[in-house]
Amino acid sequence: MWFFRKDPHVRPDGPLAFRVRVRTRSGEVVELRLSKSAEISPTEAGFYVRKEIVAPRSLDRAVLEIWFDRRFRPVRKEVQGGELLPWG
Repeated sequence: MWFFRKDPHVRPDGPLAFRVRVRTRSGEVVELRLSKSAEISPTEAGFYVRKEIVAPRSLDRAVLEIWFDRRFRPVRKEVQGGELLPWG
């Protein structure tokens, strides 16, 4: 059943956070930790996070947006200026 599959791009990091990897246009990989209490905001349909990313070596910029349902399952993901990388 498709709704029981784990998301390949968003990995739980304990009960209060998620980990995401983004590759910028220059090819640099940036790993992020998104905290449920600090960075993820509630919405009417669930939760939302928007994170501006600056790669440390190349200074490339990317914008990550993730929409979650009420159980913190990713519903929609977008990256401008880069791409999400799967774990594993």
